[in-house]
Amino acid sequence: MIIAVDFDGTIVKHKYPAIGKEIPYAIKTLKLFQEKGHKLILWTYRSGKDLEKAVKFCEKRGLTFHAVNNNFEGEEFDGTYSRKIYADLYIDDRNILGIPEWEKIYEMLTDDNPEKAEEKKKFNVKLFE
Repeated sequence: MIIAVDFDGTIVKHKYPAIGKEIPYAIKTLKLFQEKGHKLILWTYRSGKDLEKAVKFCEKRGLTFHAVNNNFEGEEFDGTYSRKIYADLYIDDRNILGIPEWEKIYEMLTDDNPEKAEEKKKFNVKLFE
């Protein structure tokens, strides 16, 4: 999957333009997703030096992104197309019900627990009926 993930309020607590404390298990969970072959896009309001600080914050903790505020690394924005980032999944604290704890997110997106995998499969079938 391609997973777009927000920074402020999602990976770290809200302190914009400063960088807040890491939300427990955020980076660890995202790194686990990468280990499973998923591509991560940092999808954030930040730009310029504030964006650089966020990227460096993650890199210092061993988390690098497939792309940052783009669909792929090296993509150039020219104003003739939408800035919407394409992803299979968006993780953002501004979701309608907020953001669950990172352990819950990992559990929802992986099939590591066979019992949970069956529940997830049933949920997806109902969702797309």
